[in-house]
Amino acid sequence: MIQAQKSAVAALGQSKFETEFEAGKRLTREAAVGLALGEPADVAVAASNGTDARLLGNRQAEVARLVADGLSNKQIGARLFISERTVDSHIRSMLNKLGFNSRAQIAAWMASSHQQPH
Repeated sequence: MIQAQKSAVAALGQSKFETEFEAGKRLTREAAVGLALGEPADVAVAASNGTDARLLGNRQAEVARLVADGLSNKQIGARLFISERTVDSHIRSMLNKLGFNSRAQIAAWMASSHQQPH
């Protein structure tokens, strides 16, 4: 047994360790990374189940809707009373979280996903 596994078994007990280890094996890579980065478990589980409606936080969802509406970062910042830099940070976070490379992909995802309507 590797040291990390031994430590986990010591902390959790063998039964709980095995249960959690099996649950972890069912996670997608994105969900596992999310958990490792401290994202809430429900977000990571939603990712592993393929349900994308809860992948974005409330503010990210607002920014994504405005991206889909064609607004610039400056316009989004003005609409949400946040800095343009904060908008950029939200967009970069969404791109990473969703595995996208462009704002257009965010807009298309918003149009085709089960996100809340405007």
